[in-house]
Amino acid sequence: MTRYSPRPIDAIVLEELRAADDAGQVMRAFTASEDGVPVACVGSPLRCCLRGVRAGERVALVSYAPLRRWAAATGAEPGAYDEQGPVFVHAEECAGPDRDAVGYPFARPGALRVLRRYTAAGHIAGGELLELPQDADAAFDQALAEAFDDPETALVQVRAVEYGCFQFEVRRP
Repeated sequence: MTRYSPRPIDAIVLEELRAADDAGQVMRAFTASEDGVPVACVGSPLRCCLRGVRAGERVALVSYAPLRRWAAATGAEPGAYDEQGPVFVHAEECAGPDRDAVGYPFARPGALRVLRRYTAAGHIAGGELLELPQDADAAFDQALAEAFDDPETALVQVRAVEYGCFQFEVRRP
């Protein structure tokens, strides 16, 4: 059992992203395939339900600005730390994460992750490179505990190193 709660993209935000994403683009849905044509391969991370894409699912690649959206809700001013990037979501409303799922999402041993810490003001407060070992959950628990040991840390974003893609966030417990 994980010590911290990975957060998917909020349902209200997903509704907005499906209309127009954070870059102002209209969503273009497609059916995921085994060979990645046109865009998503089976297994690509879905940020709406924190699991991999399955063949035949209708998905979309949208631009998402997680820190900007968090800042708008909290009054933080991230300034230059605001960024946006591509994420996969279901093209239509989904049930969200499986309530019976265990462990952290997208936690494949050997994967490289960056845990970026942000203050309540929305400024970056540090980061950690984490190569996921066999016991990825224990490694995430330890890294997140260390991040939240700093009282200035309000939230942690977990990103893939290879593409810089946002994976999920964890907020101060």
